[in-house]
Amino acid sequence: MRETLGVRKERAILVGATLPGQRDYDGLKELTALAESAGAVVVDRFQQKLHKIHPAFYIGKGKAEQLADRVKRFNADVVIFDNDLLPRQIRELEEVIKAKVIDHSELILDIFATGAKTAQAKLQVELAQLEYTYPRLARMWGHLDTVVGGGVTAAGAVGGIGTRGPGEMQLEIDRRLVSKRITELKRDLENIDKRKVREIEGRIHLFKICIVGYTNVGKSTLLNALTDADAYVEDRLFATLDTRTRKWRLEGGADVLISDTVGFIRNLPHQLIESFKATLEEAITADLLIHIVDVSSPDALKQIESVNAVLLEIGCTGKQTLLVLNKVDVVSTLNTIETLQTLYPDAICISAKTGLGLNNLHDAVLQKYKGGLLHIKITTTPKNGKIQSFLRAYATIIDQQYSDGCVLIEARIGQNQLTDLKRLKPDRLDVLDTP
Repeated sequence: MRETLGVRKERAILVGATLPGQRDYDGLKELTALAESAGAVVVDRFQQKLHKIHPAFYIGKGKAEQLADRVKRFNADVVIFDNDLLPRQIRELEEVIKAKVIDHSELILDIFATGAKTAQAKLQVELAQLEYTYPRLARMWGHLDTVVGGGVTAAGAVGGIGTRGPGEMQLEIDRRLVSKRITELKRDLENIDKRKVREIEGRIHLFKICIVGYTNVGKSTLLNALTDADAYVEDRLFATLDTRTRKWRLEGGADVLISDTVGFIRNLPHQLIESFKATLEEAITADLLIHIVDVSSPDALKQIESVNAVLLEIGCTGKQTLLVLNKVDVVSTLNTIETLQTLYPDAICISAKTGLGLNNLHDAVLQKYKGGLLHIKITTTPKNGKIQSFLRAYATIIDQQYSDGCVLIEARIGQNQLTDLKRLKPDRLDVLDTP
């Protein structure tokens, strides 16, 4: 009988614990999707309501022992918590459970590491992982703590409790190596940041749009639909880790720049937000955010809150934002859409996949781009062809006359484009009315 060879997927048990006043987020559905994105097969789920966090086992020793029984019963390789654990808690749980334990942040970092394709993304993920790992190094060498006899540190001093033994020297070496690598990565990413800033400054005269949203809500699909960008699309969490920027031609011939970026998620590890600052720069410097929401998700409202929390952390609050309700073509009930439209009456319903509602999105973006129309009169010379070219591209020309070596132009133009027109230095510019 012929056998098929392959890599066995890790068998995972998922654990979610909630404290008083906390609501269960989604019954571990999102953690299931994350675990599957990391290549695991979920064999069991374990949910627990806590009165308080146990300092050693998080869920308490009794529950940890129950978890150990489940690990044996389901032949599990790894236990994944939907919570962030302290290094000590991971260590104590592994002692009881006899299986690998990882927390929410470590799981997301692992998925990012798997999905990183470009040099920049790989540097960003490595930095986030090392900053997560560094404070946990002492616990990684905890298995040597019980060796009889006190060790001597690299500095020549006798180690304290929990740091004595042969592992101490290796711990000191590891800390220095990790610290040095973190410094190198920060320097490399700082250079990338500077190049990114120069790129963005080079687009200063172009209107910039950034698509933001929860992971796997259709950001790349929307970018493809609007610009034929051929961006990579896959139905899994964090399929996109790199920013793509494309030109999008609006009605009237105006070109804007539109970017998608890494998806957000509930409790996105702070290390990732910090290390992905260069990627998130597109959102920080955008003139307009398109916040896309998956209305087929029962947790759409909570996802909006999570995205807004990340935008707040990176300093993106107060920007012009269009809320876009995506995947209306696959919604089985209208309750979610009706609720969102009641809370956000200006939201635009679309299907990025089928093209439904994209015309409405275009019109809303065009209105934001123009910022309201102004009726203007310009006097310039025939030699100043830049002004006439600019008006043909970005305005509606009502009348144009030549008189005494001058060109008199009457037009309607968006308020946001008036500043760029003034930079071309017409001989005279009169605003006849306001929006």
